Amino acid sequence: AILVFEVVLFTGAALVMGLIDEASLAAHAIAIQIASIAFMVPLGFGQAATVRIGRAYGAGDSEGIRQAGAVAFWMVIAFMSFTATMMVTFPQALIGIFIDAAKPENAVVAGLAVSFLFYAALFQLVDGAQAVAIGMLRGLHDTKVPMILAAFSYWAVGMPLGIWLAFGAGLKGAGIWIGLSGGLAVVAILLLARWQRRHILGLEKS
Repeated sequence: AILVFEVVLFTGAALVMGLIDEASLAAHAIAIQIASIAFMVPLGFGQAATVRIGRAYGAGDSEGIRQAGAVAFWMVIAFMSFTATMMVTFPQALIGIFIDAAKPENAVVAGLAVSFLFYAALFQLVDGAQAVAIGMLRGLHDTKVPMILAAFSYWAVGMPLGIWLAFGAGLKGAGIWIGLSGGLAVVAILLLARWQRRHILGLEKS
């Protein structure tokens, strides 16, 4: 359900981007495709964390739970740090997979895509962190509260912030991406805080 919320969030962002102009929508489509490809790795680590933590949870192995979560989390952080670096360092090469940025008619879209990739790079770490945190908590059979936290972060923080920045503050497409980053950051912080407090919350067997 949480993944559905995130997919709908990014779909909604595309719809709002279309209200700005065609170039922004095209640039958004390019940047989000690149970010989505990078997201597949933390998504996979999250699923692996669910299995490993679930096995340790069933065995009552507190140390196994901690280790499985730590390994998955830090591997995701390392990978997303790499993808963020690539997006900032080689944006033209990444965009060139989708369009020929050298053509004059593509100049506006390419320029916007480069700026959007910068914001995508900024949210790589929090996007990866929230993806793996969801998997970690799922391994503890904790799904309802994380779903509520995700819905709040995406739709009460991320989307309203993006819309206000885009139209109210005049940042246009950049505002949408900042809003997405903000929503992902909030859910990452909330989920990781819940993971850290798993003993207090009674999520882990004593």
